[in-house]
Amino acid sequence: MLVLNYQGPIGPASSEYLSQGLTKARERDAELMVLRLDTPGGLDDSMRQMIQDILASPVPVAVYVAPGGARAASAGTYILYAAHVAAMAPGTNLGAATPIRMGGLPLPLGGNDPEENSDQGADDQDAEDDSSFEELDTASTKTVEDAVAYIRALARLRDRNADWAERAVRQSASLSNSEALEEDVIDYEARSLENLLDQLDGMFVALPDDRRTRLTTSNARVEEINPDWRIELLAIITNPNLTLIFLMLGVYGLIFEFMNPGMFFPGIVGAICLLLGLYSVAVLPVNLTGFALLLLGLVLMVGEAFAPSFGVLGIGGVAAFVLGGTLLFDSSMPGYEISPWTLGALTVISVLLLVIVLRMAIRSHRRPVQTGAEEMIGQQAEVLKWSGGKGQIFVHGERWKAVADEQLKKGQTVEVLALDGLTVRVRSVENDR
Repeated sequence: MLVLNYQGPIGPASSEYLSQGLTKARERDAELMVLRLDTPGGLDDSMRQMIQDILASPVPVAVYVAPGGARAASAGTYILYAAHVAAMAPGTNLGAATPIRMGGLPLPLGGNDPEENSDQGADDQDAEDDSSFEELDTASTKTVEDAVAYIRALARLRDRNADWAERAVRQSASLSNSEALEEDVIDYEARSLENLLDQLDGMFVALPDDRRTRLTTSNARVEEINPDWRIELLAIITNPNLTLIFLMLGVYGLIFEFMNPGMFFPGIVGAICLLLGLYSVAVLPVNLTGFALLLLGLVLMVGEAFAPSFGVLGIGGVAAFVLGGTLLFDSSMPGYEISPWTLGALTVISVLLLVIVLRMAIRSHRRPVQTGAEEMIGQQAEVLKWSGGKGQIFVHGERWKAVADEQLKKGQTVEVLALDGLTVRVRSVENDR
């Protein structure tokens, strides 16, 4: 018998982990596979992929919400309903399966169970429910009804409480482990994995193609399958906070490479980080407005680095970056919100880099010209020969044609005022004394 342990939001990593576990269970002809689960919910696409794998599995799957204090909220409730065996440890809970759309607005609105209210209260609640649902747009209503139909279908397939499942979707209802057992939402309450296996011994489970199998789990040899490095890497790069960090490192790495061609290291690291960040953006539910603002902020900050505007582009870039990071992922999506600390730290780093760039730009603007012919302006030179308002001077180890509005003489010290092609205009230094 194989055991998978997953704790965290439902996403690409959890889906891949379950798929690999089921593959190993089939290869080893396992009696049962147990998914020990603790999740706040997660992504709809990953949840549905996990459920499809469970429904198609020739190996029975038991979802065990454990240890004490764990939960199977939102997407976890659907997965629990899809399992061949549903079990919970003491001190756990499930429910709150209301789907959330981007922007943080709950799709369904619902009231309490009419049986728990007076007749008048129930009527008032029903009226409020009807009024609430009338306010939902068509897309929202479709999503609600699709979620309700989906979880009711899973409930009927596993012979579990379909009415409560609908309340979990429409009203975000939740249950503790003992209440879930009483409501016929789960099959067993088990204080430990060994206790669960003892209770499952002899149970008949329906499998695909109308097959039934009898579980023999008492004293079964348990083998735990831990996530491999690929799943761990997938979990890391699909973390929204790390996605934001990857994007920042990618852009700044490329900036440093362009500012210092030939260093290679910043460019290579930046390109890798940028690709990882873009991959994460591709697989996670991203708010396009937030992503556009984030890109705009990065572009403006890059513009400040290459075309200094003394703060205009940089300040606008930081503001767009903060707004974009705030809106990039839905803050109400369980496990996929941006931490304020992460956003604050990246903003501070961006501001510091902006200040450094501005100081460099200001210093460069104020610094005298150090190269080129223009650097000679203000320099002192020696008159080599002079006649009729023009002559030659010696400056920077070179002979230059020169003109002046005054009469000069050989050996006199002059100051360069301006350049006109290959001729310089000078004046006598003695005139300033």
